Amino acid sequence: MIQLKQQMIDTAKEMYDRGLVASVWGNLSARIPNTEWILVTPSGVDYRLMGPEDLVVIDMETGDIVAGKLKPTSELQMHLAILRARPDINAVMHTHSIFASACSAAHKEIPPLVEDIAQVVGGSVSVARYALPGTPELGANAVKALGKKNAVLLANHGVVGVGDDLMDALRVCTIVEKGAHIYAVTKTIGAPVLLSLDDVEYLRNAYRNHYGQDK
Repeated sequence: MIQLKQQMIDTAKEMYDRGLVASVWGNLSARIPNTEWILVTPSGVDYRLMGPEDLVVIDMETGDIVAGKLKPTSELQMHLAILRARPDINAVMHTHSIFASACSAAHKEIPPLVEDIAQVVGGSVSVARYALPGTPELGANAVKALGKKNAVLLANHGVVGVGDDLMDALRVCTIVEKGAHIYAVTKTIGAPVLLSLDDVEYLRNAYRNHYGQDK
């Protein structure tokens, strides 16, 4: 768990440095291998000062604190809902990046205009129905709109990205923000032209099965 804690701290700082969050907002979670527990970031702690000892261990089934001296993220219910619904993923990142959050405030999904959105998300980034932060309804709405894809917009709120690990979730959130920026710019210069559903499926499958180095 020591290694996972350091990975979470490193990823949280990188999330902050990339401008995906501001101040103390946003949060992270990850499954702890070979357990029924997850590791989450604490509530309201500055990412620049956060250390491994500040992270909180949560029982997946009950939502109870297993270890940690601080309160867990206020979005714990959402993280639990997503991880319970998606056994295929191991990490969840919630960000408030500018262009993606603007799309969430306008209730506009981010379409697959460019190949990397198709590859890492698996299609458009849908908008979940609005619910107050920290509520079970927010988690349920996020799970429904996320489906089998790797990102979802929370209406009037921000972004959730999921992945195989913390760095994968960070990659998803970064590409979603880039895609939202491209979408916003495209709307100012003409009508966006979407990739076809067949092309999205091809790109997603190629990314999952052939992209990068063999392991």
